[in-house]
Formats: sequence, C-alpha cells, structure tokens
Amino acid sequence: MSNYDALLLKNQLCFPLYAASRQITRLYKPLLDPLDLTYTQYLVMMILWEEDTLTVSQIGEKLFLDSGTLTPLLKKLEASGYVKRKRWDQDERVVHVSLEPKGLELRDKAAEIPKELSRCINIPLKDQVQLYKLLYSVLNMEDLCSEDPQ
Repeated sequence: MSNYDALLLKNQLCFPLYAASRQITRLYKPLLDPLDLTYTQYLVMMILWEEDTLTVSQIGEKLFLDSGTLTPLLKKLEASGYVKRKRWDQDERVVHVSLEPKGLELRDKAAEIPKELSRCINIPLKDQVQLYKLLYSVLNMEDLCSEDPQ
C-alpha cells in the first residue's frame, strides 16, 4: 500500500457525491426543459413556492449559493415573468425576490417533477430517507471544519 493511496479517485468520498449530483441534475433536465428552467432556477422557484418573498441573501443561505451566482439566475427568472426583484427602501443593498402570478402558475406545471424524478432514481424510500439524512450531515460538516481547532 502506497502513501498515495489516499489520492486515488476511487478512495475519495467527495467524488461519488460530485458525480451523483451531476447525474441527478442530468435526470432533472428533461423534466425541467419544458418549463424552460435550469435545475438551480428550479431550486429557487421551490423556495419561493414555500415562502413567496425572500431576500437574495436568504435564498443564497438556503441554497448554499453566493449573490454572484444568484443575481444572473434571478434576472433570467425575472425576465421570464416568474419573479420580481425589488430593492428595500430602508437599505438599497437588500433585494427582495417575490413570486409573480406566472411564477405561481409554474408550480402547477412542476407538481409532478418530484414524483417523476423519484421514479427515475429507483431507490427504495427507506434508502432515500437514509441518504437524505447522510447528505444533510455532510452539508452541516462545513461549520464543524471551519471552527478553530484550539
């Protein structure tokens, strides 16, 4: 066993996470194309369907995205008539994003996507629940790793 075994791709925890994420995004594509949405735009719409109006920073926190990534994406959603962006009167740096009626109507068209994707993935429900929990524990690891190790 070599000192470099830890560098082998097959030994990387991050690689199957990365590859699985790309595969899931590919599975979403034919489901989202008729709605003219990218996967990331779809995530933004799902958040707004839950809460209607959020700031750009709140959306970024929920999706683990920065404003540099969100701004062009939100501009496209606004140009499509799905959302409206409005600067807050009390602080011009804060931008609120809210659903437009067309964006709310899109929810009806998207309603079957989760069920359709689940059918494509074909993982038993109990395994999906376990995977969900594991992935969220990975998402929470960043906070642990960024702490100062005294």
